[in-house]
Amino acid sequence: MSAAATTSAPAGKRTGRGGLAWLAVPALVFFAGFGIVPLVGVLLLSFSSWDGLGDINFAGVESWRAVLADPGLPHALWVTFLVMLLSWAVQTPASILLGTFLAGAQRYRAVLSVLYFIPLLLSSAALAITYKALLDPNFGLGAGLGIPLLVQDWLGDPYLAFGVVIFVVSWQFIPFHSLIYQGGVRQIPRSMYEAAELDGAGRVRKFFSITLPQLKYTIITSSTLMVVGSLTFFDLIFVLTAGGPGDATRVLALDMYKRGFQANLMGPASVIAVILVLVGLVLSLVLRRLGGRDASASQLEGA
Repeated sequence: MSAAATTSAPAGKRTGRGGLAWLAVPALVFFAGFGIVPLVGVLLLSFSSWDGLGDINFAGVESWRAVLADPGLPHALWVTFLVMLLSWAVQTPASILLGTFLAGAQRYRAVLSVLYFIPLLLSSAALAITYKALLDPNFGLGAGLGIPLLVQDWLGDPYLAFGVVIFVVSWQFIPFHSLIYQGGVRQIPRSMYEAAELDGAGRVRKFFSITLPQLKYTIITSSTLMVVGSLTFFDLIFVLTAGGPGDATRVLALDMYKRGFQANLMGPASVIAVILVLVGLVLSLVLRRLGGRDASASQLEGA
């Protein structure tokens, strides 16, 4: 009987694993239907000529030549990477500090957590309309309160408009990344802080010696979401500045929309979409390599 029991145990384990594998089938079907199929369709459209209504005609690499030879493409790439870098530089420190603060045990922090996440509940278009009204030099907040510093053409100056975009984007998404860091901080063993306190470490020393090193992989995960997400900024910039003044805030996603739905050039628009996907994949792989071979492992192993 012991031999039979011994031989039946692996079979049971294999059956359980097979059952768990079948649970992934709906997710794979969903991903294929809404991820792989549209991506293949966009890739095929990048080699075609289509105005969005008529027949789709094969055009070879003409759309790729037109986009890559366009002098506006390097500028759109530069603006996209600049938005990515500056929004990351603003969001990451603020999110880490706010997430660490919210991970505390004080009662009032639960109330503050709800207030901090309000921007995340609002749509990007609604936020853009709100800030556009608030920053109006004639009827906005500055004119209403009579504050000369705020009475400026915020969206008419290239540098000010770019700064406004960075501020609004960061203000909207800092709560989301703060939630990620809050969960990461709460996973750090309390014993590590207690040992540091016995050695006489203060709050600042504990933050830089324990909290930040333990959040290494959390920072990589959050940074990946920030970087890849910044490539898709469209609705907020479209409503807030429409890419202006001039082309000061014309990112690749907005350039794709204008080519596809304003100029009815679906081929070149699809080329930009493919470029965005490739850039996102490369940046994701780079960030993963920065995390080392064990980036998917927990930083608490062996603690």
